[in-house]
Amino acid sequence: MNVSEEDLKEIGQICIPGMRLSLADKEHIAGPGTYELKGYIYSTLTGVLKIEDDEKNKVKVISVESPRTPSILPKAGDIVTAKVTVVNSRMVQCIILCVGPSVLVRPYRGILKKEDIKSTDKDRIDPYKCFRPGDVILARVLPMTEIHWYHISTAENELGVVIATAEGSPQGVGMVPISWSEMQCPKTLVKEPRKVARVIPDNIMNQNLFPAKVKKEVVEIKDD
Repeated sequence: MNVSEEDLKEIGQICIPGMRLSLADKEHIAGPGTYELKGYIYSTLTGVLKIEDDEKNKVKVISVESPRTPSILPKAGDIVTAKVTVVNSRMVQCIILCVGPSVLVRPYRGILKKEDIKSTDKDRIDPYKCFRPGDVILARVLPMTEIHWYHISTAENELGVVIATAEGSPQGVGMVPISWSEMQCPKTLVKEPRKVARVIPDNIMNQNLFPAKVKKEVVEIKDD
């Protein structure tokens, strides 16, 4: 059942995950706590429905707020910081920890599909040569297609692994990028393949997203 604009303003409709809220058109866009799918806007949360006017873009923003969830939620186009939990031949699973510079109160589950890892050679990509469990990555949020997972992409030069530890390296010793596709442990000199991000952002260095103390610096790699 669609919720009319009048209902939104008058009663603060109570929503549940998966509830269809509105058409997604030139006048209505999905905001925090919602997602767009096949021309409609749906709720991702149990909470109260809100509608706000975006005067700049001349649209109404449909959102859902819940007292049990943080006000900041990942949305399509956001750059997020995530920690890799599972890697297989088809996808990479992770938990999203930050949206931009803001640390989330609770983590959200993310999926990075094989075809969204790089912008080229998509059919030949081996996810295990790009990421390993425990890696901290930067990724961009894609349009939402299901309730319980955020789909993300690293198919940009600036996105990918920013913090990683080589297998067998001493605890607390992070690897250093030596190319766009490889990192090396400065202690053991072990090299491992990774899809390396261009820079390390300040927000990762300022938060306890990685168990080790990592020196705050920006790593720039020159083209070979």
